[in-house]
Amino acid sequence: MSQDPIIKISQLVKKYKTSTVNAVDELDLQICKGDIFGLLGPNGAGKTTTISMLCSLISPNSGSITINGTNLNSNNNELKKIIGVVPQEIALYEDLTAIENLKFFGKMYGLEGKFLNNKIEFYLNKFSLNEKSDKLVNTFSGGMKRRLNLIAGILHSPRILFLDEPTVGIDVQSKNVIIEHLRELNKEGTTIVYTSHLMEEAESFCTNISIIDFGKEIAKGTPKELIEKNKDCNNLEEIFLKLTGRSVRE
Repeated sequence: MSQDPIIKISQLVKKYKTSTVNAVDELDLQICKGDIFGLLGPNGAGKTTTISMLCSLISPNSGSITINGTNLNSNNNELKKIIGVVPQEIALYEDLTAIENLKFFGKMYGLEGKFLNNKIEFYLNKFSLNEKSDKLVNTFSGGMKRRLNLIAGILHSPRILFLDEPTVGIDVQSKNVIIEHLRELNKEGTTIVYTSHLMEEAESFCTNISIIDFGKEIAKGTPKELIEKNKDCNNLEEIFLKLTGRSVRE
């Protein structure tokens, strides 16, 4: 893992018009090239809002985002070419087949022809979806949709991949396939920014972690460093509960 930041967030603020408080509140983060960076926090902590700003889906009220040395607002089109996004909500067309979905998303990233077809064939085989390639997505199980959702975000071999709860609500086999392939992508040089409520998964998967709450960072470090700093905790889940409380969030 490189120590060069590929993502810098400085004094980032986002306040929604319907809210009296900031969803993200003067947040500072640095994510190094080659990281598997876990952005963790309870419901409403600001994780998805932060990811949405990093992906240019929403704009901050103030602060700055620099990706790969370029200010996000100054060159969005170029930056989008190196970014992949796998949202929490399944971003697929239910009334299209798996292949039709992937051709659509591939062409959005500028892929075409034999190159695109070969990529689609490779990933459908990789994720055990080849036999379902001509089936409508609305016939797929949750795990199959999650796998296809991931493929749609990585077809163009992004240098930075944003993942918002990529394994939520799926079977163990699908989860294992997704995590193992994400590790492969990371070894090949893809920086991964990942949110999850699955603390055991995050502890074993992430190289670095930031825990945020009420839009602010409250802890950061490698999983090992966080456990060493919190001697009264045995694992990341215990640290998470210690720092964010045990009350149920909306």
